[in-house]
Amino acid sequence: MDSTDDIIGRVRDLQRAASPLEPDAPSRQALFEAVGAHAEDFLKRLETARAFECDPGPAAEMARRRPAEGPGALDELLRLFRVSVEDTGVKAASGGHVAYIPGGGLYTAALGDFLAAVTNEYAGVRFAGPGAVEMENLLLRWMADLVGYPAGAQGNLASGGSISNLIAMVTAREAHGLRCADVPKAVVYLTGQAHHSLEKALRIAGLGECVLHRVPTDTCQRMAPAALQEAITRDRSSGLRPWLVLAAAGSTDVGAIDPLEQIGKIAAAERLWFHIDAAYGGFFVLCPQGRERLRGLELSDSLVMDPHKSLFLPYGLGAVLIRDGATLARAHQYRADYMQDAVADSPAPDSPADLSPELSKHFRGPRLWLPLLLHGLAPFRACLEEKLLLTRYFHERVRVLGFEVGPEPELTVSTYRWVPKHGDPDAFNAALVRAIHRDGRVFVSSTRIGGHIFLRLAVLHFRTHLETIDLTLQVLAEKVAQLESAGAN
Repeated sequence: MDSTDDIIGRVRDLQRAASPLEPDAPSRQALFEAVGAHAEDFLKRLETARAFECDPGPAAEMARRRPAEGPGALDELLRLFRVSVEDTGVKAASGGHVAYIPGGGLYTAALGDFLAAVTNEYAGVRFAGPGAVEMENLLLRWMADLVGYPAGAQGNLASGGSISNLIAMVTAREAHGLRCADVPKAVVYLTGQAHHSLEKALRIAGLGECVLHRVPTDTCQRMAPAALQEAITRDRSSGLRPWLVLAAAGSTDVGAIDPLEQIGKIAAAERLWFHIDAAYGGFFVLCPQGRERLRGLELSDSLVMDPHKSLFLPYGLGAVLIRDGATLARAHQYRADYMQDAVADSPAPDSPADLSPELSKHFRGPRLWLPLLLHGLAPFRACLEEKLLLTRYFHERVRVLGFEVGPEPELTVSTYRWVPKHGDPDAFNAALVRAIHRDGRVFVSSTRIGGHIFLRLAVLHFRTHLETIDLTLQVLAEKVAQLESAGAN
């Protein structure tokens, strides 16, 4: 058996071997400056960089660089990061990203993340991180006030809309007391525009065998309230158990906003849980035009809104709000003996660990808290209003170019397609998307509406401005001309 002196000697040796994990002040400063300079170079290059790089080849170098026993050189690791990560695929930090629903990448949010990582505050339980929990609860209370929720509402800052929707589905299940035997007759009402994360959340929550009733939509892809009411009445008379309505406040495909007030009144009268997926559109309540179009958010039992979408933050922050916070706590709160010190003097549950699946969690609050309090709300409101106007501008201009356009945009998604004089329109538009991707100056996406391929423009990045939209129109005109000249179909 080793003596105490042997153990102490070995401990000292191991401490010295582990010392690089705690660099001294000059070393920290050098690391900070090197990474900061790299970030500055990235942001400078971003102004003229392609929004999309088709060739994924350079990413393979990353896969070959496995952790080794000895140290690596920071300059070489930063070079590898640039070549394999920054210069491949979609540049999500680029204003030329007008596909999908863009994330942002505010610089001040990155500084908030830096503070969260360096301080390593634990934001899961109030006992351990009272200030961290207060910060996150402050942000959630601000969001609840924005949408008109009562004082008893609670929520959670999650990693994004998918986990936020899962938390809401579990809460709705518990609120309605659904058990395994009930699921095959339990009916969920949604449209074909519902985000796929909702169905995924239902499946994960043990609700995959629920009856999914697809409610018809109007010509703008919005849920038809009369059809919803008819479906509920018909399902009840058939012995089924209606319990959940899923509405969109900014659908991914076309940016549709379901008639929230009418749906909310039907759900309340029928005693159904009313959930709104406002991951994309929720923060447009900051704008007068958006607030008017989003009337009815306050009628929901739960809703999701993503700061990493319409507040322009880096990916990794969504929010779920539940009108009745006690219901959220009943669905997620658990106790363990080893945590007894943390909950001994706890008031009503308000720690994130009581209100979500997470116990260990990233301190997500600073990435939103710092930008909001540092910049104030006015720049965010102005940026959102700018995106609304840019989308209207694009929708009008692309029609002038000769494109067939989809519904008038309610938020910041515009759909459009080219109908060639000869050949298959779907094949032409698929080729058009590929041509734009190869060009790379802007990044657009496509979807299917009514069985046909349409291109999508999603204007939400804080770096997307009038020049970006004009460039997109220029690229579209160029590629259509090239494809038609080449006889593409």
